[in-house]
Amino acid sequence: MKKGLYLVTPDWDDTAHLLAVTTAALEGGVVLLQYRHKTAGPALQREQATALLALCRQFDCPFIINDHVALALEIGADGVHVGGTDAAVSAVRAQVGPDRIVGASCYGDLALAKAAHAAGASYVAYGGFYPSKVKKYPVTTAVDILLQSRNVLPLPSVVIGGMTPENATPLIVAGADMVAAISSVYLADDPKQAAQAFAALF
Repeated sequence: MKKGLYLVTPDWDDTAHLLAVTTAALEGGVVLLQYRHKTAGPALQREQATALLALCRQFDCPFIINDHVALALEIGADGVHVGGTDAAVSAVRAQVGPDRIVGASCYGDLALAKAAHAAGASYVAYGGFYPSKVKKYPVTTAVDILLQSRNVLPLPSVVIGGMTPENATPLIVAGADMVAAISSVYLADDPKQAAQAFAALF
């Protein structure tokens, strides 16, 4: 997996707007796109995920879906991301096979990351490091976990939670391979430029 900006979609029902902003971001440089829409119904999820997959193919960017394994398999997405309350990593790996990406949220817990690795995860995600406009969680993750992770796990690490190019820099220095962002790109005045600013950190 490449190092760089890991873009996560917001809960937008307007598919045309979602695609337009995502296109701009992809032009700026995205190494992985995750479709995450927690409030959409199945029909909208399928519509948006299918359109985003086609877009990612144009930019040679891997496309994964948050939580919905069946949808990922149905449309031929590149993988799935699971959170701590979603399906077990081992179960998802068994469903998607050996070649697709399986990401795991590990919060600030190295033991969770080790378990995810043992269960077949492709990468581990840590956070939140900073307050987020989108996701609500305790901001308790210590930077040290990135150094520890790099020393004991052969997996790429992703950082999430209120990321900006400025506050992501020390996390990259500490060992983060990808920076996950939602608002900093999707709500930016110039999403392409925002993506470029993250890509430039690597």
